[in-house]
Amino acid sequence: MSHVLDEIELEGIELDLFVEAMRRRHGYDFSQYAPASLLRRARLLAERHGGGSISALIHRLLHEPELLPQLLEGLSVPASDMFRDPSVFHALREQVLPMLASHPQINIWQAGCAHGEEVYSLAILLEEAGLYERSQIFATDLSTRALERAHEGIYPLRSAQQWSRNYVAAGGLHSFSNYCSARYGLLKLDRRLRRNVTFAQHNLTADEMFCEAQLVLCRNVLIYFTNPLQQRCLALFRDSLVRDGFLCLGLRERPGAAAAEADFAPVDANLRIYRRGAAMSGRRL
Repeated sequence: MSHVLDEIELEGIELDLFVEAMRRRHGYDFSQYAPASLLRRARLLAERHGGGSISALIHRLLHEPELLPQLLEGLSVPASDMFRDPSVFHALREQVLPMLASHPQINIWQAGCAHGEEVYSLAILLEEAGLYERSQIFATDLSTRALERAHEGIYPLRSAQQWSRNYVAAGGLHSFSNYCSARYGLLKLDRRLRRNVTFAQHNLTADEMFCEAQLVLCRNVLIYFTNPLQQRCLALFRDSLVRDGFLCLGLRERPGAAAAEADFAPVDANLRIYRRGAAMSGRRL
């Protein structure tokens, strides 16, 4: 008996085939990404690279490997701001950095760093706290194209006024202009801010812990994952943190109840700042 599929069902099949093609052709598994968000991004990629058809996009994915960096960039969500959610960065400045100051070496993992805005925000916080010289920021993302842009530290000048307001609201000690220069409609962050930053590709869906850290930030990334993948990431962050290390998530994210009780204690639950329970990390210094 024949079954007539409507456009929504057909598009669902196309999306499943696209995910399978990404996994088998290039080794990237997007099956645990939130379906609605993944479909939106696949549609945008199809318009940009497949003539509006996910099926045509699959053909290019299979036969044009040079297209992969653009696909990964489109499937990630490289959107952020300097000092995004200033109250979070104010809390990091006032509540977290003083605790990190007791460590002779401070390692920070920024997972899902996108175009680097929050990486440079962290560098400014550390600089103003007198901690940057003994700090190392490991900034990772799935997209190599996003990492290239993050390393450049060049952004549209139109963002400057909002970023300056965010910096002040986050408790900035100077002027935001101290950390950047403007020219030809672009804003370039001072290269000294990346002197202790390492940019590297990392896949949260498949790769293991990236480093041992006193602070892990992964903001506005987990909301695009299914619950099982969120739990995998939280376990990854837990295992990466030293005893009493800090985890900072996006404002729309929170650890699940079991993870929160077993692994993380809230420092400021409203701002999604948590601390790893000492009982979970007795093997760490």
